[in-house]
Amino acid sequence: MRLLLIRHGQTPSNVEHLLDTAVPGPGLTPLGQQQAAALPQALAGEEIGALYASTLLRTQLTAAPLAARTGLEVRVRDGIRELAAGDLEMRGDADAVKTYLRTVFAWAAGDMELRMPGGENGEEALRRLDAVIEEAADSGVRTVGMVSHGAAIRMWAAARAGNVDVDFAAAHALENTGVVVIEGAPADGWRVLTWEGRSLGPEAEAPEASGPTGEPLSGGVDG
Repeated sequence: MRLLLIRHGQTPSNVEHLLDTAVPGPGLTPLGQQQAAALPQALAGEEIGALYASTLLRTQLTAAPLAARTGLEVRVRDGIRELAAGDLEMRGDADAVKTYLRTVFAWAAGDMELRMPGGENGEEALRRLDAVIEEAADSGVRTVGMVSHGAAIRMWAAARAGNVDVDFAAAHALENTGVVVIEGAPADGWRVLTWEGRSLGPEAEAPEASGPTGEPLSGGVDG
C-alpha cells in the first residue's frame, strides 16, 4: 500500500505555538484554508482510493477539498488524532514543549511504558495509530490519503518505517499540509519514500538532532 500521511492546515493554535490536542480542536486559519485548497493540485498525480481524517476538526476541514476532488467519503477515525498532550494541553512554554517532544520520541525509540504527563503512553498511542493504518491496508486500496497531525505522523514513521530513525523524525518537523509518502504493509514493514518532497535513501541521518534522552529536540510544536 502507498500511504500518504498528510498534516492538517494551519490553525490558530499553530500560530500561537500551543500544544492543542483535544477533540474537537480549532478550525483552520485563512492560510490553513488556502493550504487545504491547494492539496488537490499538489496531490494530482496520486490515485487516492480511500481518504481518512482524525476526529479533530482541522483534519476534516483539510481533507474536504481532497474529498471533493476525488469523490471519496472521508473516513473519520479517532485512532489517527494527535498524540494527547495530557497535563500539557494548551501550553506553549519551552518546558512543556520539551517534555512533550521528549516523550513522543522516546516512544518511537521503544520506551512504550513512558506516559505523557496526564495522558497516554507509547503503547496506547501506537496501538491506535496502527489500528487505523491496518484497517486501510486491509481494505485493498492501493493508495490511501490520511490527514493526521505532525507529532503523530513523525512518531509513527520513526517507530515503524525501517529507513527513518528517531533523530531524523525529531529534526524534521512537518509544515502544515506537509506530506510523508510511505510504502509497505503491516506484515512486511514500511519504508518512507519521500518526506515533504525529499527522497529518502536507505539511511536518513540528522546529526544536528539528539535522541529522546539527549539535548532538546528541534522541530517545535506540530499540533
